[in-house]
Amino acid sequence: MLSFLLLFVELALIRWTGSDVVYLSYFSNFVLLGSFLGIGLGFLCAGRWTELFRWAPIALALLVAFVLAFPVEIDRSGSELIYFGAFEQSGLPTWITLPVLFAAVAAVMAMLAHGVARVFERFEPLEAYRIDVVGSLAGIAAFSLLAFAGSPPVVWGMVVVIVFALLEWRRIAPLQLVALLGLVVMLGAESLAPDSSWSPYYKVTVKEQPSGIDVSVNGIPHQAIESTETRRSLEPIYFLPYQRKKASSPGDVLVIGAGNGTDVAIALEQGARSVDAVEIDPRLYRLGQELHPDSPYSDPRVRVHIDDGRAFLERSGRNYDLILFALPDSLTLVAGQSSIRLESYLFTREAMEQAREHLRPAGVFAMYNYYREDWLLDRLAGTLEQTYGRPPCIDSVGVVGRLALLTTSTQPDALSCEQTWRAVTQPVPEPATDDYPFLYLREPSIPGFYLLTLALIIAVSLVATRAVGGPVRTMRPYLDLFFMGAAFLLLETKSVVQFALLFGTTWFVNALVFAGILVSVLAAVEVSRRKVVRTPRYLYVTLMIALALAWIVPQEALLELALPLRFLAATAVAFFPIFIANLIFAERFKNTSRSTSAFGANLLGAMVGGMLEYLALLTGYRALLVVVAVLYLLAFTTTPVSEARAEPLLAST
Repeated sequence: MLSFLLLFVELALIRWTGSDVVYLSYFSNFVLLGSFLGIGLGFLCAGRWTELFRWAPIALALLVAFVLAFPVEIDRSGSELIYFGAFEQSGLPTWITLPVLFAAVAAVMAMLAHGVARVFERFEPLEAYRIDVVGSLAGIAAFSLLAFAGSPPVVWGMVVVIVFALLEWRRIAPLQLVALLGLVVMLGAESLAPDSSWSPYYKVTVKEQPSGIDVSVNGIPHQAIESTETRRSLEPIYFLPYQRKKASSPGDVLVIGAGNGTDVAIALEQGARSVDAVEIDPRLYRLGQELHPDSPYSDPRVRVHIDDGRAFLERSGRNYDLILFALPDSLTLVAGQSSIRLESYLFTREAMEQAREHLRPAGVFAMYNYYREDWLLDRLAGTLEQTYGRPPCIDSVGVVGRLALLTTSTQPDALSCEQTWRAVTQPVPEPATDDYPFLYLREPSIPGFYLLTLALIIAVSLVATRAVGGPVRTMRPYLDLFFMGAAFLLLETKSVVQFALLFGTTWFVNALVFAGILVSVLAAVEVSRRKVVRTPRYLYVTLMIALALAWIVPQEALLELALPLRFLAATAVAFFPIFIANLIFAERFKNTSRSTSAFGANLLGAMVGGMLEYLALLTGYRALLVVVAVLYLLAFTTTPVSEARAEPLLAST
């Protein structure tokens, strides 16, 4: 129950804080890093302090109160990295909000982890780890089910309250009771706010305006539900794809980023024979179904697909006369553990080539958005030029932050083009790729905002670890476990990213990946409990071979496989290294003399691995396998000889 509570609260904090502190919708592994730091500290102080767990509800209630009192919107400055959404800052300055939030998350997780660690010590190390993994699996399953049901935060809070009450019912104090009730009241007030609802990705708010209904997600204006005639008068560029296409009828249309249905309604009004509408967020689709004045989703010509756009292209066998990417920019990351946004794999060179394969002869591809920066528009136009062999047509409105439409075709005479794209920026940024899918980063680099944030995290972590765990040298016996934690977090991130590409960036795929990783961990624990590996170096050799195979197998080869074979191959490539890595960890961990200190060092290593994930912004994700291999080699070289020698005795015991 303690492990369930720990994992459930971590997922809830990652999911919820991003809805009110908008920075965290883009950098949600900020909360993940705070969680790992807190959990590591909770385990390190298990033998020194007592009763920290009882303070967790109070700390959690204060964290929730702080976030609700001082929500933050993005203040976009500079052009290293593009954020979509509102650009006015509200609440406290971010240099105050983010450090306070990081420290608060770490404190909450440390208190919860302290409760886990105190019980952890009662078991043999490997048995404790096994129970911990089972509880974590249950936490993932519970939160995923609640996400699928579209439950609001008050439901998550009630789960936390019920589990905590079951754990502490014999000695719950008035202050704890007040904190738990306060938690439910605060989350209830937010959840029951008028016109608000929750999707698997966002907090969604609707507000009526004279011209229609505005839809905001995580506090940022995102879409408008308007009639076709209203849209024609306000933004006629939405109709230009049909004017650029010479054919009198749109024919069969694919709309990716269908949202509430306005683009679908326009396609129907223009005479489309059929429309495949792809939208990743079920709540946005339902709002269109309920509120759109033209009722496009009720038209028999429309087929709705709640799916990731890239995944739909990979799985679909249909061809189209017009494919439209209709403002499919998101305001959140795939999960709290990578820099991949929901739409990242939709704008890569490989995705554009896949879309071209779904066009009929004389078919037209079009995409539009508020591109904000000339270099971003040039990158996408350059990608289309490489894909189709000629520069696309361009239509734009405004100069700064302009709304622009790019249109192209496999056959030039299929287009009625008034203006051809010419690059403004020199050199034109290279296309994003499946290995380097960072569309909104102008060139390979780690933006200054990231570097400053990571430097502050390192400083806070060192001070906190020294204060809680004592001198860092006391953790020297577990340095190898520290490196294992860093390596495993990177390996896990690589798996999440790989499955997002192969099967879509939906919440369901992410939940399956995390569950699969924990099942691999559990399998390794069970093997280690039943069999002793007396020569650990053989496991390291096997791991290096598995990492080499993961490096050699190209992503495009997996994408070419049929879906069942792709799943089997991807599972083998991703989870075999994870299984071997956890077998190494389990063999080492079961011989530790201080399981909580060892586990704490491993979790602090995982936090460092979370920071190293930003290296992908320089190298791409494939190169992370090299970093993983180096970290495991460091783990091998720092394994204490005394621990290795103790293994046969402990195993026989």
